[in-house]
Amino acid sequence: MNTRLLGPLVVAAAVILAGSSARPALADNTAATYHQIALISIPGSPLTSFDISFVERSSQTYYLADRSNKAVDIINAASNTFETRVAGFVGFTGNNDTSGPNGVVVVHDRDEVWAGDGDSTVKVIDLRTDSIVKSISTGGTARADELAYDQRDKLILVANDADTPPFATLIDTQTRTIVAKITFDDATAGLEQPVWDPETQLFYMSVPQTIADTGGAVAVIDPRTHSRVGLFAVQNCEPAGLALGPNQHLLLGCGDPTAVQVMDARTGAVVATISQVSGADEVWYNPGDKHYYVAARNNPTGPVLGIIDAMTDTWIQNVPTGVGAHSVAANPINDEIFVPLRGMGVGVYHQ
Repeated sequence: MNTRLLGPLVVAAAVILAGSSARPALADNTAATYHQIALISIPGSPLTSFDISFVERSSQTYYLADRSNKAVDIINAASNTFETRVAGFVGFTGNNDTSGPNGVVVVHDRDEVWAGDGDSTVKVIDLRTDSIVKSISTGGTARADELAYDQRDKLILVANDADTPPFATLIDTQTRTIVAKITFDDATAGLEQPVWDPETQLFYMSVPQTIADTGGAVAVIDPRTHSRVGLFAVQNCEPAGLALGPNQHLLLGCGDPTAVQVMDARTGAVVATISQVSGADEVWYNPGDKHYYVAARNNPTGPVLGIIDAMTDTWIQNVPTGVGAHSVAANPINDEIFVPLRGMGVGVYHQ
């Protein structure tokens, strides 16, 4: 029996690998409490190229888009051990626009992982067999990138950020067929991380820049009408990462080296600006500890894992990571945070 199938929760003690030589120093902050507690080794080729990561709560499994090994890596997030990988992706081609895998998301009700690939396809992994069972072309010329899953309408939204113009595709997870293509003629710097909001039943997607909004915007997409129904402009952000937190708030992982921002998903109003961390890519909300986590590879003082209290929208701490550390996910059962570290493996962080 595959213990990673999405059944009842199994809570296991974490293995803490203290004293790792790869452990970064704590941030220069007298209140600093978060630090690296483990380093998960990744077999095969050294982990020099990777993209987005995802933790599935019920099985406590961490999935990583590992371009170096042309695969999605599957890691036990309770014991911090590598389990297996599913190969069959294009890998790193030397050009980010055609490399893969990219975004990854779990489709809970089908025991599947869906991942964007560098050849404009979305690949479906069956977790019962740990194999690719379908490759769905989005019809573009460059990579299919980040994804989000609408659990109500059973739709995947995936962004083709490197096509001209960039576009988003809605795919029915039951039939594995494309139901709509939404073109962003006004987007001038691609598309980034989407998220689905079960309260508004809408998708939100980071748009780093548009013709009218050089500071970027958050697009609102209605999965029922298969259309873009709004565009919330922001200033000095160029959003990449996007995460849904408490109170219908969205954390915008701003690529601009000024601050990250918090937006009200209902109105588009920016309700907080957090200047202690910036230059972000992927961001994550952990309902276990009610914190946002920011993979800020372009933070002005160096790459860090930024930690923010999502209940008060206030900064807690920055922990140094490493060059190119732009991916983050957290296990809500034990509140451990996973950050791939180039050439080393996956760093695990905790208080």
